Amino acid sequence: MSFKTSDMASTIKESSTNAQNLKVLAASCEVNDILTKISPRWKMQILYSISKGVDQFSRLKEAFPSLSDQVLGKRLSELSEENLLTKTVLTDKTPTQIIYQVTGKGEELLAIILDLHVWGRKYWQIENTTVCSSVNPELRLNEETVP
Repeated sequence: MSFKTSDMASTIKESSTNAQNLKVLAASCEVNDILTKISPRWKMQILYSISKGVDQFSRLKEAFPSLSDQVLGKRLSELSEENLLTKTVLTDKTPTQIIYQVTGKGEELLAIILDLHVWGRKYWQIENTTVCSSVNPELRLNEETVP
């Protein structure tokens, strides 16, 4: 028997070491399940960018040029399915536009992620970091808000 989680690229055999490790981690600490949900590459960067007004697929691609269309589409679908963002189709525009917005649940998660960033800077003394920055300087968090 095998299983696939939404955050993994391929199916993992249930008898594999990876599957066993995931079960042990999940049984020993539920936080690991949460971290697994929010940790797929690009996921928090996309959510943060949408919260800062980069609300369309094409604008997200401009912000993250190395991000493939396939991965961006997958992450947007995951975020939508998890009710962390909403998707609005504007049919009165030509061509039809899709706008993404962060939900209240997504805003709560981002607040935790930003707190985690502040904690990491404080205790690990990581210098010259920005929160979920991209090549687009407009997405960078105002440094005055991060100690």
